[in-house]
Amino acid sequence: MSDATGAPTPRGAAVGRRIGIGLMYGLWKPRVLGAWRVPAAGPVILAVNHSHNIDGPMLMGTAPRPVHFLIKKEAFVGPLDPFLHGIGQIEVDRTTVDRTAISHALGVLADGGALGIFPEGTRGEGDFASLRAGLAYFAVRGGAPIVPVAVLGSTERRGRLIRGLPPLRSRVDVVFGDAFDAGAGDGRRTRKALDEATLRIQARLTAHLESAKRLTGR
Repeated sequence: MSDATGAPTPRGAAVGRRIGIGLMYGLWKPRVLGAWRVPAAGPVILAVNHSHNIDGPMLMGTAPRPVHFLIKKEAFVGPLDPFLHGIGQIEVDRTTVDRTAISHALGVLADGGALGIFPEGTRGEGDFASLRAGLAYFAVRGGAPIVPVAVLGSTERRGRLIRGLPPLRSRVDVVFGDAFDAGAGDGRRTRKALDEATLRIQARLTAHLESAKRLTGR
């Protein structure tokens, strides 16, 4: 749910987490590795690879804390609009500098919440090959550590009942990596500093994804 200003609330994200737990564990068999690496309190950014539409809900249902995701505005249609806002998710217009979404995301971090981001910006190969600067901006501006997350197995096979989803009761691995700071430690927020942070982030996320694949055998 949102407050009077339209900002997402911790209560809404907590409701979303409960729904996510029920759906993800009811439909599939998540195997969660390294969840203890997520800081128990304080601002944090969960940066997850994105190769399937269930990756976001899967993280919401397996993360040890409620997550506020930045989600493209195209998903907020029909009954999904009030539902997504109701569970504390953040609508973002990717075609412009969405100052409202930026304010809401920074507000989540300022309140000590967990912000979920697909750093690739859109669904693709899920290999972190193309990162946008938004992740670096929120990490540096919000003073939040980044926890890399790899969701593996969501695209390996198609379900027989619903072709667009993984087979029901199949295993999906969610691997959390070590938290790290994106900034260089000098407090700079210039364009050059953010570009350098983006490169550091990409290297860490790619390394985590490769490690997760070795760990899970995916």
